[in-house]
Amino acid sequence: MLVILSAGIAPGLALLSYFYLKDQYGTEPISVVFKTFLMGAFLVFPIMFIEYVIQAEQLVTNEFVLSFFLTGLLEEFFKWFIMMYTIYYHLSFDEPYDGVVYGSAVSLGFATVENILYLVANGVEFAIGRAFLPVSSHALFGVIMGYYFGKGKFTKDKQRVYLLLALIVPFGLHGLYDYILIVANNWLYFIVPFMIALWCLGLWKVKKARALSDIHASQISL
Repeated sequence: MLVILSAGIAPGLALLSYFYLKDQYGTEPISVVFKTFLMGAFLVFPIMFIEYVIQAEQLVTNEFVLSFFLTGLLEEFFKWFIMMYTIYYHLSFDEPYDGVVYGSAVSLGFATVENILYLVANGVEFAIGRAFLPVSSHALFGVIMGYYFGKGKFTKDKQRVYLLLALIVPFGLHGLYDYILIVANNWLYFIVPFMIALWCLGLWKVKKARALSDIHASQISL
């Protein structure tokens, strides 16, 4: 069990540490990041219950609806909700890049618990594959969500647009990710380029968020 727990937790903590340490204007309080991580972790259980009931009762059978709405929208909406109502107005969220830190924290909390449960049920031999696919994809969905939260909070105009994009973009990407896994016969040929593109997009958003923090810091110092 210790091996499974270690294999389940390690990828999420490694990715969270990476995005956390990219904050060049004072790292976020560990306590707030950890609480955000835990809130994401606790999301797993109600969401898994909802998904189980809907699938067990066969309320939804269409692959597109399953991928984009039962999984993508459901999971990303609750992450967005946590970001919106517990982090967005928090005093620690004081620069654009902070959105990336908190967005990745809530997503990786969710992904870590989901990963542990999967490994307990199916075996530790799946740990590497899950680290590269579900765990890292959740992290990147969170990064992208956090980028738009950061831009929305520290941009004077189009605030509502950015807050809406914080939900729509991760939801669309998450739905496409799941749709590839469900529909494609040779899904590996499709998911690898998708993940490469997702990493490129996520790292680009990290770079842009850091640039926005540079601008924000220069405005404060004036």
